[in-house]
Amino acid sequence: MKAGLVKYILMDVEGTTTSIAFVHDELFPFSKAHMRDFFQVHEKTTEFEELKTSIKTVVKEEEGRVPSDLELPEVLIGWINSDRKHPLLKKVQGKIWKQGYEQGKILGHVYDDVPRAFERWKALNINLGIYSSGSEEAQKLLFSHTHFGDLTPSLSNHFDLKVGNKREVNSYKCIAQELKLRPEEILFLSDIKEELNAAEQMGMRVGQIQRTSDVDLGQFQVFKNFEEILS
Repeated sequence: MKAGLVKYILMDVEGTTTSIAFVHDELFPFSKAHMRDFFQVHEKTTEFEELKTSIKTVVKEEEGRVPSDLELPEVLIGWINSDRKHPLLKKVQGKIWKQGYEQGKILGHVYDDVPRAFERWKALNINLGIYSSGSEEAQKLLFSHTHFGDLTPSLSNHFDLKVGNKREVNSYKCIAQELKLRPEEILFLSDIKEELNAAEQMGMRVGQIQRTSDVDLGQFQVFKNFEEILS
């Protein structure tokens, strides 16, 4: 894979730039622990009333019942427990994590090779972006509060589920259109083979990241870390 053919590197977060353990063992428990307090503090705002209505609509469509306001925190905690990647949950989690980051209770994890790779790729005039099921706000919070400082100046774009599911081909078409690039000019990095399949079907270059031995490998070029990419 030649650097001159790649104009943009699009990255997954969990398992790619960031440890899965950080997300599941720190971020998820933090949002669960503060979910009820979050609802109590924000329950009077107009934005929050709209959010509650949207959650109730989802539950009614899926379960045929309308939960009470008191039940809503438990609904979202249940979604966390099932690792559901619903935009409404991601929006609430992002707001809870924001407070945690700002209070110094959370420090975003990225692998040691990530900031070095960002510098090297930027020196090659390659733009960088993130595509994650986590909300745009959550992405920016993570990358702006790391052991290496604020990494967001290196990132040109943050894509979340508003562009579509990460396992659907059309999502990558939308990203390429927004970036105004041909798909083959974009390199997508992820540990999840279904995401890579979708991006490859769209015409993007892909690389599978194998940070741990339990990654389900597909028929892709595999990289153990970012040092191996366009080096």
